Amino acid sequence: MAGGKATATSGTVLVDAVIRLAESLGLSHKKEVKSGRRIWGAGRRIDLVLTHQPSRKVLGIECKVQKTPGSAEEKIPSTLKDIEFWPIPGIVVIDGQGFSSNMTGYLMSTGRVVWFEDLEDWLKLFFVL
Repeated sequence: MAGGKATATSGTVLVDAVIRLAESLGLSHKKEVKSGRRIWGAGRRIDLVLTHQPSRKVLGIECKVQKTPGSAEEKIPSTLKDIEFWPIPGIVVIDGQGFSSNMTGYLMSTGRVVWFEDLEDWLKLFFVL
């Protein structure tokens, strides 16, 4: 069940888990990649940028963990909006048991949010591995 067993305890731990997965698939990565500014002027950084070197295909990834119910999940829609302005395709990888069913339904409906447990299959399809 998606979100049923938390893999990560924090966003940093999730980033590290995504890096390990990416490396196991032969993808290279860069962390905290600058990509312009947000609408209020703050610098924008992408948690991870994965690259399939043979094809030079890239993907930006933001990592979000929600261990317990709370307001952190409410920030993800603004993250999705921010991704629209990246110069590369992007997704949000989520993990944790704290996402509400309503928010989970919304996030999955966007096509731009992936549970960590589903990420390997998603990356294989995206990068044609």
